[in-house]
Amino acid sequence: MHRQSRDDVPYEPWFDEYAVADDRRDPLLVRDGQRRIEVPAAPAAKIPEHLVNGAERGGTTEPGTGTGTGTAERGTGSTVRNSVTVAAWTLLSRVAGLLRVLVIGALLGSTYFSNVFQAGYVLPSNVFTVMAGPVLGMVVVPAVVRAAALGGLDRASEVLGRVAGRLLAVAGLCAVGLALLSPALAWTLVFDVPEPERGKAWLLSIVLILFVTPQVLLYTVAELGVAAQQGRQRFALAAAAPAVESMGTIATLLVTVWIYGGGLDVGQAPLSMMVLLGLGTTGSVLLHAALQCYGAYRAGVALRPRRGWRDDPDARDSLRRIARSIPVAACPAVANYGLTVVAATIPGGVLIVQLSYQVFYALSFVGARAVSMAALPGLAEAMTARDHRRFGTAWRQGVFYVMVVGIPLLCLLAVFARPTADILANGGLRDGELISELAACLAVVAFAQLIGGLHDFGQQALFARLDDRGPRLASFTALGATVLVSAGSLLLPVAGGRLTGLAVAILAGELAGGLTALIRLRRAMCPEPMFDRKHALTVTAATAAMLPVIALGWWVVTALAPARPLELALLVACGLLALVPYALVLLLLSSGDRWRRRPASASLVPTDLETGLPAGRWASRHHRRGCAESTAAGAAVPESAAPGSGLSG
Repeated sequence: MHRQSRDDVPYEPWFDEYAVADDRRDPLLVRDGQRRIEVPAAPAAKIPEHLVNGAERGGTTEPGTGTGTGTAERGTGSTVRNSVTVAAWTLLSRVAGLLRVLVIGALLGSTYFSNVFQAGYVLPSNVFTVMAGPVLGMVVVPAVVRAAALGGLDRASEVLGRVAGRLLAVAGLCAVGLALLSPALAWTLVFDVPEPERGKAWLLSIVLILFVTPQVLLYTVAELGVAAQQGRQRFALAAAAPAVESMGTIATLLVTVWIYGGGLDVGQAPLSMMVLLGLGTTGSVLLHAALQCYGAYRAGVALRPRRGWRDDPDARDSLRRIARSIPVAACPAVANYGLTVVAATIPGGVLIVQLSYQVFYALSFVGARAVSMAALPGLAEAMTARDHRRFGTAWRQGVFYVMVVGIPLLCLLAVFARPTADILANGGLRDGELISELAACLAVVAFAQLIGGLHDFGQQALFARLDDRGPRLASFTALGATVLVSAGSLLLPVAGGRLTGLAVAILAGELAGGLTALIRLRRAMCPEPMFDRKHALTVTAATAAMLPVIALGWWVVTALAPARPLELALLVACGLLALVPYALVLLLLSSGDRWRRRPASASLVPTDLETGLPAGRWASRHHRRGCAESTAAGAAVPESAAPGSGLSG
């Protein structure tokens, strides 16, 4: 049997596991870990060539594989680059959101009025989340990718416009329903306010809800613009625009406090103050939606609502998937609302919970969720091309990147939770008990952000596979765990423990939902492996190298007990120094062909004539690796090819 020399064919770093050369007369298989041997092959039938061979990104057809020479390699770099883009701009948005909550706490204080405002002005966001929320992007991004691939940008705009027309009509009905239900919803936010002020608090809540109701429509428009941009792999403006909304809300708060004064409780605040706050926050969301529409226009997918969704199979399929996936969006919103209601039983409790949520989402979207958002278009392209091997590779790469960015954040926040809480507590939140509660919440959130990122990535992968049932099951499981733990937190004392119990409820929900999603995905991906052992060892070694620096930083901060400005400087310096050994170990262990060893040679083994699977002593080994489906799928070679025609040497 012919064996190639080392220098016959250049090594392709994108090669995953197996490549098949089958000319129906002399079938050959390149063994796992060996170098690639080129053989002529035809792309799969009825699949657009640029989806199969990576031509859309400039790749060339790699014979015998159905993938381009640039597809997976460029896909890896694209995922990294897009993850960095999403993380950088999301960091700006999340820092602005965190600053917004801090400003609310500093200007309004730990009062029932701040509880009413903080809980009331986020209701439209919760209603939008129930209606579609994050599911909208998970469903619409693959639809935009498929429509652009099969029919061009005009077709993508047409599908998006018809989806938008239907969703905006539903959003209008939801806004009307929110306005009609405002008295009942307002009562749930103020039922624990002391009796002399409860009526005034209820009236203030109703006024605020009525003035923020239009935000349901605006959030729908904004999320559609985000989906259009991400479908075209444009991430910067989509991730940065929410910062404008946060800065507008901060400006509204500053103007309101300048006019009426700060630290007012419900008995002292006039109705006009709440009207100004409602108008200002709604105007900020309007500006955010306008920026997202502009981003969609620049990406070539104009957001123009259209009729005729029933006559468009792509739009109809997307809307049906959104409708079937309503529990995926509704469950987190219901859980968030339940946590807010429990937190409202403590003066300033809503601010603490929302501050914990802001840190949770900031770390998640900067780290793990940034990876999942950047990887979704690639996962959708792989499934569009029916390339299960490429899907599995993209999943494993994404999990690796999730762990790489999420574990340092976990270690740093868990160790430095107390000094971080001391820095975040300002103005009316500057209270010893509240700081202790916030520190405990942050320590729990440190673990929740990593688990939540894996949960979100698992749901993204299921949606890319057009699986709606799996995300629904995961969402119901997460809701059940969150409600159970948050209800149990009511048994804890108000003075200490109840708010920490709510943070544990967030962690429990993410853990339960993440396990459900990963189990479902494992069944769908089989026989492709879910995780790469080398990646896990690499991240473990890098984390071990970082821990001594974190321990030294904790000792310095504890021993010096510095003032808050110096404390902040020490935390930043410790975080940066801890990342140095972490990054060095990652680079050292991952150097050379993207975490893969360069093979020395390529060896050929016989395969079965009918199935194209390894024969003889290699058969059982191939069965153990579980690659029967992917090998058979990759064995598309023209029958006219001569025996060994793809070999050089």
